Amino acid sequence: MEKINLSEKFSLINDYWNPRIVGELNGQQVKLVKFKGPFDWHHHENEDELFYVVKGSFEMEFSDKTVTVNAGEFLIVPKMMEHRPNAKEEVEVMLFEPASTLNTGNLINEKTLTNLKNI
Repeated sequence: MEKINLSEKFSLINDYWNPRIVGELNGQQVKLVKFKGPFDWHHHENEDELFYVVKGSFEMEFSDKTVTVNAGEFLIVPKMMEHRPNAKEEVEVMLFEPASTLNTGNLINEKTLTNLKNI
């Protein structure tokens, strides 16, 4: 058991859209990621995702609405829900999701990451 300092861990991340694992529990992973700009539209067949904003804000775009998520807030995206995160400025986000979750969900492209690093 060791405590995790989010500021220290985020200081190790110098790129965007590349989640790092900082913890695991009950088949779930806790990941840290920095966003800037739009990601790709996608959905997850079997996994819900929790996006908790540590610093900054971003917009989660859905087909019928856009939800702004600010520091200290989180949003749960249910499985099968088409979505696209989009950050005008750099944002620090903690993700909580099943270990099986691919960052690009149903979309396999150059942004798809299969072997995430632990920090």
